[in-house]
Amino acid sequence: MRIAVTGSIATDHLMQFPGRFTDQLIADRLDTVSLSFLVDHLEVRRGGVAANIAFGLGRLGLRPLLVGAVGADFGPYRAWLEENGVDTGCVHVSGTAQTARFMCTTDLDQNQIASFYAGAMAEADRISLRSVAEAAEGLDLVVISPNAPEAMVRHTEEARELAVPFLADPSQQLPRLTPEQVRSLVDGARYLFTNEYEAVLLLERTGWSEAEVLDRVGAWVTTLGPRGARIERAGGATVTVDAVPAEAVADPTGIGDAFRAGFLAAVSRGLGDEDAARLGSACATLVLEAVGSQDLGLGPAAVVDRLRTAYGEQVAARLVERLAVAA
Repeated sequence: MRIAVTGSIATDHLMQFPGRFTDQLIADRLDTVSLSFLVDHLEVRRGGVAANIAFGLGRLGLRPLLVGAVGADFGPYRAWLEENGVDTGCVHVSGTAQTARFMCTTDLDQNQIASFYAGAMAEADRISLRSVAEAAEGLDLVVISPNAPEAMVRHTEEARELAVPFLADPSQQLPRLTPEQVRSLVDGARYLFTNEYEAVLLLERTGWSEAEVLDRVGAWVTTLGPRGARIERAGGATVTVDAVPAEAVADPTGIGDAFRAGFLAAVSRGLGDEDAARLGSACATLVLEAVGSQDLGLGPAAVVDRLRTAYGEQVAARLVERLAVAA
């Protein structure tokens, strides 16, 4: 299955605050917030939603095509992704801007405050999905993940024109997108991905009811944090899958991207919604247990071990067969 993953490619600056953000907020002064958090740790890691998803797919044995815009500083990152199974041949390199930066502080409750500098990502709308499809000699699925809004709209429209199924993952860009843009990104998607908060925000932005959204997409996948994930289809039964328990919690950055990679890896091998969500949950937990969103511990053998523990031998055996790894 040839999957093109469009979206952000960034460097993550991840910081740990040894307290709780909520303890620093004064209820009747929220209109004049001015806070600085002294952090204990700083980790600089590779990230970006599209790059994270592509990395996960590559680690699970696929050869995804990464589609996004970067700066001239991308060289070492490109080599890393190629070493881990990602095709970076269609990445646009800006002549003026640096690769995007994600700056995130996490507190003791795993709450996060983040900022994102777009940098070269602002040029992502210059990328032609038609040219990408020609270079790949055809595409089976296009992932539309957070990116410059104009790029998200362009790539969605081009996927429709090319009759290529697409996955809508507006997530962090929902507050930035206009209602018209959100409706355009969602309508006709093979899959729609949100978390619980984004699901509510999406309904508010589109003005649609849950039933109206389901009538417009093939499946709506909602991640539920430690409660797992839910998959809904119009006229079908709702599938809910428990999360894979974490042995330790290191950093939540990128766990949603890892879930998407696992889900798509399962779909690409002909597995159904329930097994796809299970594989996604196992990938998400492995990333939760590591600092950074692209950990080399994410791979078929490690994922199958966690599936066996969480869901039993029968599920693990079925996925071992499809993932083509040793039990």
